[in-house]
Amino acid sequence: MTALLLALLVLQNPVDEGTLVVREDTVEIAREPFRLTAVRTGAGVTRWTLASTIRYDRSRPVVVLDPIVELGPDSSPVSLEYTVADPREPLRILGQLTRGRFVVRLLGRRTERAREFPAPPPAAVVDDSVYALYLPVAWQGRPHPVTVTAVFPRAGRREVLTVQDLGIQTTTLNRDSASLRHVTVTGGENRLVHLWLGADGRLAKVEIPSRRLVAERAPAS
Repeated sequence: MTALLLALLVLQNPVDEGTLVVREDTVEIAREPFRLTAVRTGAGVTRWTLASTIRYDRSRPVVVLDPIVELGPDSSPVSLEYTVADPREPLRILGQLTRGRFVVRLLGRRTERAREFPAPPPAAVVDDSVYALYLPVAWQGRPHPVTVTAVFPRAGRREVLTVQDLGIQTTTLNRDSASLRHVTVTGGENRLVHLWLGADGRLAKVEIPSRRLVAERAPAS
């Protein structure tokens, strides 16, 4: 994301707000409202808060994932608060960036675990089942490949991904043709993820071909 676009986004509060409709093999499996908010600190530094809530209620048990990521001026994660509402194993996840490492604490009913992940910049917090979290990954896209450190706190893994901005290309959005900025993410367990952004930098679509999954922004009502 260019410095100009970031500057324009900072002028808005919230910066972005919408809902992703998540489909697997064309069948809707969840909806994910998300909100990106600009926060100016007392030192005059602008940070962002990306909050998302996704509810998987098409089968039982119902699972709700509710991460909130604070992003620094370089869009790398600074902290994480994450509630996993799962009757089988409710979990609270806390994360903090400290000296180039992202420290994660997982608090269960009767257990507490901690892990540290090397997180050299640029870095991102990602989740296999929360798709708005790919937005800061898309910000790192450039015409040349860029290496991004991705931390998956809930899954307990770290991946080194390659992100590249392919420019404006044609795709479909809610079955209509659309010209969107195309960013690819390669590597890791998903192998390939397509991210699509509008001209205003807002997240429009996430595609994961290996999982036959598409998360599309719902039309504004």
